[in-house]
Amino acid sequence: MIENNRNFNLRFYFRALTKIIREPGNFFSNLPADIGLKQPLGFLLVSSLIYAAACLAGNMPLNPVLFGCIFFINAVGMAFIVTGIGYMLMLMFIGKQVPFPFFFSVYAFSLGVILLFSWIPFFFWLTEPWKWWLIGTGMTKALGLKWTQAVLIIIISYAIIALFFWSILPVIFSFT
Repeated sequence: MIENNRNFNLRFYFRALTKIIREPGNFFSNLPADIGLKQPLGFLLVSSLIYAAACLAGNMPLNPVLFGCIFFINAVGMAFIVTGIGYMLMLMFIGKQVPFPFFFSVYAFSLGVILLFSWIPFFFWLTEPWKWWLIGTGMTKALGLKWTQAVLIIIISYAIIALFFWSILPVIFSFT
């Protein structure tokens, strides 16, 4: 499924997207350990652009360039933050050593699919569990973790992210 030359193009994007939606376990099982960053990062960037454009179309802000940049940076930035937390937890609790680009690819492909739907109001309740399920599937099929290990990483990751946002709420509300 993954093209041998490891270059990114839109043909790859749509083939990967279709495969992840239809057969995520098969997609992640065939993910090469030496995938590098081009294809996963390209996939994430295209999905982030679509997400930012959809958010702009749905919200019609007064400053679309600024808000478009914010939506895009948020999508890409959160992918790197969540990946970093997951990678750190895997090293700390499981001790499994995999190259970071390979680990990142599981998160980038999973989050890239979710971004296409997460801009829709109230879809958070569908996309959030789907995102973590895709990540867990990628961890077990591509990285070779046990389900219990993947669930441990997911639960602790989610708790860290939730606690971080909960802790900065007073700062956010002080500006309003």
